[in-house]
Amino acid sequence: MRWVRTVADLERLAARLRAAREVALDTEGDSLHHYPERLALLQLAERADGAWLVDPLALPGLAPLAAVFADAAVCLVVHAGDNDLAQLKRRHGFTFARLFDTSIAARFLGVPALGLDVLLARYLGVELPPSRQKDDWSARPLSPAQEQYAVADVQYLFALKDALVAELERAGRLAWVEEECAALAAQAMPERTPDPDAFAALKGARELTLRGLTVLRALYELRETLAVRADRPPFKILGNDTLVRLAADLPSDRDGLARIPGCTPRVIDRWGEAILAAIRNAMALPEEAWPRLERRGRPPLAGAVRRRIEALRAWRTEAAPRVGLEAGVVLPNRLIGALAEAAPHDTGDLLAIDGLRRWRVEAFGDEWLRVLASTVPGASS
Repeated sequence: MRWVRTVADLERLAARLRAAREVALDTEGDSLHHYPERLALLQLAERADGAWLVDPLALPGLAPLAAVFADAAVCLVVHAGDNDLAQLKRRHGFTFARLFDTSIAARFLGVPALGLDVLLARYLGVELPPSRQKDDWSARPLSPAQEQYAVADVQYLFALKDALVAELERAGRLAWVEEECAALAAQAMPERTPDPDAFAALKGARELTLRGLTVLRALYELRETLAVRADRPPFKILGNDTLVRLAADLPSDRDGLARIPGCTPRVIDRWGEAILAAIRNAMALPEEAWPRLERRGRPPLAGAVRRRIEALRAWRTEAAPRVGLEAGVVLPNRLIGALAEAAPHDTGDLLAIDGLRRWRVEAFGDEWLRVLASTVPGASS
């Protein structure tokens, strides 16, 4: 295990990894301790010569790694890499050419539990160090136990990949996994934009009066401001339940705040006056400034579409245990809806449906077409 904290060391590592042709990757963030979250650690490994811990907090950037990740000759091995890739795409603009995700691979083998610790025990007989997912990975220096945990997340991925590939080849599903991994690598991750109506998605928000919603909006915005200022995740400032209760009860003084679950003496001492001011200011707003939320209901489905959805769900209920895969892998709900809306007539129509994947069409396309045809009134069963 070696640390990389300088640009020169990162450049040397990038050149080495491109020559390795196979690289294991994991990342650690600090979302439980800081706000906004930062990428706090990058773990990289190759088969031949151990692992490296790259310190993004000590480096001006990670640009030398861009050529590694974009090289189609380099296979990047990850486990449940959705979040890792999303951070690297959004924050560093990286693109990924070739990928193997051991979690996706295990899912296509029908493995019931997909945690890395479970898979390593099952396939390699390896026991990982105790979890340190709740640690503050931006703190320096890392302890020896943290370093051991971080390295363990990448050092066994190559052997796990080998075991999974062998089993996938026996099952005839390696191409399925490769297609899913390619889709994950290519998936665009645009920067998240703040949702001005996010406060309305909190549990219980829709039960508030319009005045209460106005207060909830103000408290939600205040919490965001306080979280950035304090460099703490929003849930450590005020919980969602506390926000909604404040908007329902509308306390006017510190005694009223103290009756709200989650408004501890420490919270009241630090932010009580700001909370009360936000409530007062929101209460003073005229009606034209109150939030106007559309109650979005789904448009009613045509009878033919409903029949196709029901038929496809019934097919999935039978097919998933037959092929030994989760129903959501065989045919996710969103694709059931897309299939039902598209009403395809042939394989070409199926392949044109976004996200359906060629492997699904080749494995199940003929069955879907028969199921869909059977929903036409007057069709023979």
